[in-house]
Order: sequence, then structure tokens, then C-alpha cells
Amino acid sequence: MRRVSVIGNTGSGKSTVAGALAAHLGVPYVELDELHWGPNWTEASADELIAKLSPIVAQDAWVIDGMYFRKIGGLVLRRADTVVWIDPPWLPMFARLLRRSLTRVIRRTRLYNGNRETLWNLFHPQNSLLLFAIRTGRRRRELLSEWLARPDFAHLDVVRFDSLDAALRWVATL
Repeated sequence: MRRVSVIGNTGSGKSTVAGALAAHLGVPYVELDELHWGPNWTEASADELIAKLSPIVAQDAWVIDGMYFRKIGGLVLRRADTVVWIDPPWLPMFARLLRRSLTRVIRRTRLYNGNRETLWNLFHPQNSLLLFAIRTGRRRRELLSEWLARPDFAHLDVVRFDSLDAALRWVATL
């Protein structure tokens, strides 16, 4: 296990697990959100994201947190040897996302490239991470199953967890 893709729905605990796994394995940790989001929440184009990510996935070892399949396709999965899929039930995942986002708003936490979550963005119909999670939650699980079943990803060792705690316990046993 040297090249690991950590995937799951928004708020599932991907970053927590990926950071712990990278530290445990002693390999670089890459958060796709950091590569994707520029200042003032500007999105990288597919070409820009692929250009940033290609030299990273060419390395011998890494843990990459995130998906962005619509922009990067199978770039990460083709090079990965392992997929860690954090797949908790929707309600606990959404509660975790809501708590995390509200905490970031209250504390004015700086994220990628100086961005901050705001109450406006949290509830704005076009920008809301919460509404995104509501709209995509169930379908994303189906899409991930379809992606991972493709023949070009048959080489992957897929480890699926139904909770963040179960995934962290697994990391601790490695």
C-alpha cells in the first residue's frame, strides 16, 4: 500500500482518514480541494487540475484525499494501488458536515488559498456545501460503485468502511 486514494461523500471523514493514513505510512498527503480551490473560491479547470495533479500521481507513494472524477477522470485511480472508501450512513455524515462547517464559520477558519466558509455560502442555493451534500449523497454512492467496478480499476484493493471510527481503527492497526 503505497499509493492510496481516499474517497467518500462530502463530510464522510476523508481528510481525517487520509491525513492519519499518510502520517502512518510516511508518505505525502494531498488534498484535492486544496489543488482545486483558488483564491475567492475560484475553481480550477479540468486542465489546470490535471496539470497540478499529474506530477503528484507520478510519484512512488502518496495518499490523495478527494475525487473530482468529472474533472480528472481516473487519473488517480489508475495509479493507485488501494482505495479507502469512507461510506457512513447519510444522517451522521450530514450532521458531521454541518457541525464542521458551522465551526469553521464561527472560528473564521482559513482553508485552501485563504478561503473561508461563510454563512452566506453555507446556505446559498448555488454555493452551499450542505445543499451539495443533500443533492449528491445517494447518487454519489452509486457512482462510486460503478466507477470501482470498471475493468480499468480491477487492480485496486478496495477497503470500504461504514464509519469514520472504523476507518481510523483500521489505520491504527496497520
